Amino acid sequence: MDEEYDVVVLGTGLTECILSGLLSVEGKKVLHMDRNDYYGGESASLNLTQLYRKFRPDQTPPTELGRDRDYAIDLVPKFIIASGELTKILVHTEVTRYLEFKQIAGSFVYRDGKISKVPSNEMEAVKSPLMGLFEKRRAKKFFEFLQGWKDEDPATHQGINLDRDTMKTVYEKFGLEQGTQDFIGHAMALYLDDDYINKPARPTYERIVLYTSSMARYGKSPYIYPLYGLGELPQAFARLSAIYGGTYMLDKPIDEIVTDANGKFVGVRSGNETVKAKQVVGDPSYFGAGKTDSGKVRVVEEGKVIRAICLLKHPIPGTDDSDSCQIIIPQNQVGRKNDIYIAMVSSTHNVCAKDVYVAIVSTIVETSVPEKEILPALQLLGPIHDKFVSVSNLYTPTADGKSDNIFITKSYDATSHFETVVEDVQDVWKRMVGSDLVLKKREIEGVQE
Repeated sequence: MDEEYDVVVLGTGLTECILSGLLSVEGKKVLHMDRNDYYGGESASLNLTQLYRKFRPDQTPPTELGRDRDYAIDLVPKFIIASGELTKILVHTEVTRYLEFKQIAGSFVYRDGKISKVPSNEMEAVKSPLMGLFEKRRAKKFFEFLQGWKDEDPATHQGINLDRDTMKTVYEKFGLEQGTQDFIGHAMALYLDDDYINKPARPTYERIVLYTSSMARYGKSPYIYPLYGLGELPQAFARLSAIYGGTYMLDKPIDEIVTDANGKFVGVRSGNETVKAKQVVGDPSYFGAGKTDSGKVRVVEEGKVIRAICLLKHPIPGTDDSDSCQIIIPQNQVGRKNDIYIAMVSSTHNVCAKDVYVAIVSTIVETSVPEKEILPALQLLGPIHDKFVSVSNLYTPTADGKSDNIFITKSYDATSHFETVVEDVQDVWKRMVGSDLVLKKREIEGVQE
C-alpha cells in the first residue's frame, strides 16, 4: 500500500458510494474500504441468512419463507422521488445503465383511523374521502395557485410573498382545514414534523411542486424503486467509481485514522498496513460513533430512529391490494411530534419470495418505549408473520472537516425518501471540493409500470 490516494472513502453506504463515484468521475484517485463483506453499510439490502444473522444470530431462517437468494431486504427503507435530486444524480452519472426501476403503486395517508390514497390526478382528488366537497374546492384553488405561480409575474402571486409569508399564512388565505394541512405538509411536502408551518413558504412550495411533477411523470405515485433492493444503488456507484479508476476493498478492518502532530489526516491503518491520502470521507461509525471519546461525531437532538422490518403474507389491508406503497401517518393523527412511515415492497420488486410482502415501519423515537410508539403503524399491517426491530442513534459530524481533511457523513434519517441523503452528499462535496456539485438534467429511461 505504498501509493498515495487523493481520497480514502470508508464505508459503502449510499452516501459514501455516491461521493466516491462522483469524485472518481472528477479525476480524483479514490480508495474505498469497508469493514463488512457486503456493499451498503447501514443502507444495505440483506438476504434472509444475513437478516437473521444480524437480528437473531442463534436462529436460522424458517424454510417456509423460501429461498435465501430471493431476498434483498433493506435495512433503511426509502423510495426515490421520480423528479428528485437522487434521480438527477443517477442520470447525470449514467449509473442508471446498471439499474432497473419499478414504480411504487401508491402513496397513502392515515386520517381519522383509516388510510386513503393520496390523489394522483384531478379525478382521484374529486373522489377522495380525504376532504369534503367545499374543502375540495378550496384545495383545488390552493393547488391552482401553486401551479400557476411565476416568480416574475406578480399577477400570479395573489398578494403572497413566498420568501416572507409563512406557510401558515398561505393555508389561512385559502381557508384550508387542519386535516388538509396535515395531508399537504406531510404526505406531499414530506415534512417530518410541523416546524415548517411558521417558516417562509418557499421551501414548502418547492417540495409540493416536486411531488406533483414526480406524480405526473409515471402516474400512480411519485416514487420509483430499484429492482433487487436499495443495496443495488451503492453497488452501481461503486461500478462507476471503478470505471474511473477507483479501487475497492471489502472485508477490510479499519484500525486507525492516522493524523499528524497538528491533528491533520494523513492516512488509514488496517492491520500493519497504512495507506496515505490527502482526504478521508466516511460514515460516523468509522469516527467513533457509539464510543464517547472521539469528539468527531455527536448524536443529533432527535437522537434515535426506530425501524421495524415486518414480513407479511398478504398486501396491507385498505391499499387496494397494492404490490407496493408508502403510508404516512401524520404526527397530529396519533398525538406525536414526528410522523410514522410505512414503506412496503414485494416480490414484484425482486426483494422477497412470491406471496411475501416486506413492510418497514420507521419514525423518530420520542419516548423510552420506542416499540409502543409504532403500534398505530403495526396495527395497519394486519397479521405480521415475523418482525425485526432496531433502534439506531442518529449521528452528525461536529466539524466541517476543512481544518483536518476528515469529512464525515450523517446517519440516515427517518424520512421515506432520499432527498436528505442527497443534501448531505452536496454538503460534503462542497466542503471537500470547495465548489457546488453541478448536475446535468436528463430523464430516467424505462421505468416499469
